[in-house]
Amino acid sequence: MKAIVTGGAGFIGSHVVDLLVSDGVDVVIVDNLSTGQEAYLNPKAKLVRADIRQTDAWKHEVKDCDYFFHLAALPRIQPSFDEPVEHEDVNVIGTIRCLEAVKGSGIKKFVYSSSSAIYGNTERIPTPEDTPPQLLNPYALEKYAGEQYALILGERFAIPVIALRYFNVYGPRSFNPKNPFNAYSSVIGIFNDQCRRGVPLTVTGDGSQRRDCIHVTDVARANYAAARSTLALRSYNVGCGNNYSVQEVAELFSPNITHIAERKGEARVTVADVSRIADELNWKASIDLPEGVRLMKQLWQAAPPSRRDTAAAPEPRSEANASL
Repeated sequence: MKAIVTGGAGFIGSHVVDLLVSDGVDVVIVDNLSTGQEAYLNPKAKLVRADIRQTDAWKHEVKDCDYFFHLAALPRIQPSFDEPVEHEDVNVIGTIRCLEAVKGSGIKKFVYSSSSAIYGNTERIPTPEDTPPQLLNPYALEKYAGEQYALILGERFAIPVIALRYFNVYGPRSFNPKNPFNAYSSVIGIFNDQCRRGVPLTVTGDGSQRRDCIHVTDVARANYAAARSTLALRSYNVGCGNNYSVQEVAELFSPNITHIAERKGEARVTVADVSRIADELNWKASIDLPEGVRLMKQLWQAAPPSRRDTAAAPEPRSEANASL
């Protein structure tokens, strides 16, 4: 088996790569390392250092490819307001380029990484996949557009596409101090970094906003389940199906908490209806949030003191990282 993973040096992508490699899949990573990190690369995977839009640099790898996992993107809501043209080009045009690259290749599955951000402030809680989108920010618009292009072009060109709508993903490697978007990382990654450094945890607003938090290794499992499924042209939520307030999340790390200004353009409440993915892909989350936070703390405590300064070093790669 052979798989291509775009963004395989990033937070979620590197965990997808680890899972595939552990199952004996030959993996090619396409990543320009603009937001990913070399330390996150699996040594058993091949790296093609290229922009996803420059398909001439990597299209030859599509030959005899079984699975294509498209995770490369410019992430996060707030930066998409600041650089909407660049984000649109990478997140939408980049997706179209990937679909063009695999057209006619006979791949078994194209798995697209979408986002729960497309639901906005919906009143349908838990939120099922047929909920009309509420696009509150450019990032949500871009992810929804990319998903729709994948499904429409997938149907037109016989590309078996599955889209996965991630809720709030957290876990090892979620906070990269060298990433220009680190200030807008997953709130759990930020809390973990602040807790390690012994500084107050910064909760936006009053902390009552609620999030469905899903561990990254469960997200990797969802990607693999989607790839191996016989279904196509479907979208699935990837979440735990419950939620915690941001204040409650912070308190799992430390009582040392301060409040800062609320950010605009973000949903107040997220919680996934996960019945479809459970029924059709036989997938469900295996790590709840308190256990996931405990594992993150345990991983840091087990690291050598020289690796504990996250301003100087990334999350340590270890067998524990791959198996959480």
